[in-house]
Amino acid sequence: MSNTTTETRWLTAEEQASWRAFVTAITMLSRQLNAEMLSAHDLSMDDYAILAMLSEAPEGRLRFGELADVLRVAKAHITYRFRRLEERGLVERQACATDARGAYAALTADGRARIEVAAPTHVESVRRHLLDHLTPEQLHVVGEAMTAVVEAECAETPHRH
Repeated sequence: MSNTTTETRWLTAEEQASWRAFVTAITMLSRQLNAEMLSAHDLSMDDYAILAMLSEAPEGRLRFGELADVLRVAKAHITYRFRRLEERGLVERQACATDARGAYAALTADGRARIEVAAPTHVESVRRHLLDHLTPEQLHVVGEAMTAVVEAECAETPHRH
């Protein structure tokens, strides 16, 4: 929601404490999950996210724009990451039969094998660093809150890339 007034809406003490806890937790979680995935599987969390989305897609492939939309990142970011994964044989470009200019980002057999091996590490990391510290009620509230943020941001800026 944009602020159309010139007056700053300062955070209350409670809002500031919650905001700082959120930022600190997200930073710590991101770093820890990324470090564990790199150490165990030589995949960054960005790489893992691409492989995971492709592994869940029909036929193991998505158009590049669709992949960027699902991950809520710029298409250029997908292109950069994709090239690195392609050099490692984990993904490949496939021509689109209905659009000569378009292409699919597709998971290779090696990519599918890699994500199947890496997924348990990711899930265990998420459990150990986040889920194990929350009650079911807290998790439900966090899920609702973050869904509201995502939906609001998507409604305001559906295509940032």
